[in-house]
Amino acid sequence: MTKTFDSMDGNRIRFRWSAGYFMVALLLFITELLIALYVHDNFVRPYVGDFLVVIFIYAFIRTFWALPPGPLLIGVFLFACAIETAQYLDLVKRIGLENSPAARTVLGTFFSWNDIAAYALGCLSVTGVEWAIRNRPKPAIS
Repeated sequence: MTKTFDSMDGNRIRFRWSAGYFMVALLLFITELLIALYVHDNFVRPYVGDFLVVIFIYAFIRTFWALPPGPLLIGVFLFACAIETAQYLDLVKRIGLENSPAARTVLGTFFSWNDIAAYALGCLSVTGVEWAIRNRPKPAIS
């Protein structure tokens, strides 16, 4: 189901419900939650979690809006980099939330170039999957 609305600036906003993207987002959300609650290692939590979070954000947005994949992925990557920049600037401490486990988990507390690489790999993976879906062979008509 797709509905189109005019925004105040005259651009068209295409709202839609995508059950497929919703299921991907839900599965990734549950996976991220389980990683945050139960995994305390030096690989899955920091790298796989960062790889998956950009895919989750992308799938969540695509659940509700019919946006072009390329610009959306760039936006998701830039958003993830903004969060990483907030970590570099120690934002959690500066706004007084250093004792909040939720804020520390969502915003993070440690800047790492490896995290940015994980975000980039996540976005590139989505690009590959979207390309493969769009370019899959059409079934032959007999």
